[in-house]
Amino acid sequence: MRFIINGNSVEVEADIRTSLLDVLRDHLGLTGSKKGCNQGACGACTVLVDGERINACLGLAVQYEGREITTVEGLGTLGSLAPLQQAFIDHDGFQCGYCTPGQLCSAVAMMSEVERGVPSQVTRDLDVDAIAFSREEVRERMSGNLCRCGAHNGIIDAIESVYGEASR
Repeated sequence: MRFIINGNSVEVEADIRTSLLDVLRDHLGLTGSKKGCNQGACGACTVLVDGERINACLGLAVQYEGREITTVEGLGTLGSLAPLQQAFIDHDGFQCGYCTPGQLCSAVAMMSEVERGVPSQVTRDLDVDAIAFSREEVRERMSGNLCRCGAHNGIIDAIESVYGEASR
């Protein structure tokens, strides 16, 4: 199977029944994405495929062959964190850090959804051209990513500090 992962062309030999998460972690050593529930309920395994967020534990790797995949390792580097990564640090948006990679990838995709005008469950007016960026929208859109440590307020604050400015 061939993929573009974090901007690099990668070829992997794996059983076609292998999940994307297991290919990333076990075959490519990209351990940022975590295996939490392995049922798509916690969001710890969230990655971006062609800019859209998916739960990597639910999809077979073969389904994403030839597509562009971004993991948390592709968002920034140790020497140059992405603004959202730095905001998570600045706003205590993580405690144990287990859910953080999925939260970061989900937040990147969430903002793309808002910018494209994709409504959420709490979007009040579906006839507007631009969806209002609000704490309520962020909470709803990030509800598929669980934080067992209770860092949700810091996570939301971090997202608002980066994307709230961009939406104004």
